[in-house]
Amino acid sequence: MRLRQVAFIAHRIAPVADHLGQVFGLKVGFRDPGVEVFGLKNVVMPVGGEFLEVLEPFRDDASGARYLARRGGDAGYMVILQDADALAHRARLEAAGVRVIAKSPDRRYQFTHFHPGDCAGVLLSIDSVVGDAAWREPKSDWPPAGPDWRDHQSAESLGIASVTIQARDPVVAAERWSMLLDKPATRDGPAMEIALDPGLIRFVEPVDADGTGVVGLDIIVRDPAAALERARRLDLATPADAVRICGVAIRLLGG
Repeated sequence: MRLRQVAFIAHRIAPVADHLGQVFGLKVGFRDPGVEVFGLKNVVMPVGGEFLEVLEPFRDDASGARYLARRGGDAGYMVILQDADALAHRARLEAAGVRVIAKSPDRRYQFTHFHPGDCAGVLLSIDSVVGDAAWREPKSDWPPAGPDWRDHQSAESLGIASVTIQARDPVVAAERWSMLLDKPATRDGPAMEIALDPGLIRFVEPVDADGTGVVGLDIIVRDPAAALERARRLDLATPADAVRICGVAIRLLGG
């Protein structure tokens, strides 16, 4: 199982995508009309073989709009994982009582969105690309990013190494996700972690009043100092030498 995509949600896509482009060199590789059924617009931006998605609600009754209101502004929204057989995970988790809120009609690309209330407050999707024996390869096919995403690679940013989730009780949240993913959770100092292949999911104490949701990423970049300087010029750098975009603290790892 690998970390494949992380979604942000914002009142407006354009400024978030612009900041991601200016700091990390990310480019829009795809706009998926399929998300309109959820009352959303999006852009998908390749980060090496992983992806950042930025979503914007265009209907007041969209669940994404309610999420923005609850979080108090632009925020991390969704974690998307890839494995060999998404349907097997769906059957296993439904049998355990985990609620499904959306599932794919596409026979080649299979996904299941699981209710945040059953996933420690985070929208989780486990996906697979049927018939792709090379799905573990860093830049294997990824239908949510469209057919031409490889033509929109950043020269500066090489991958997403981890995602950080806040929880009022990180141990309980990690244990829940351990069951969801059928992966062990381990302690790393004050945080709990679940290792993927590749990727890492980290669970930490709350950093804001809401106390749930995606609050951090680690992105691998060619030149962390240069990226941080670009962030400083845009007033996006934090005192901890991270970059804050869309309510998410992004740490820079050298690649």
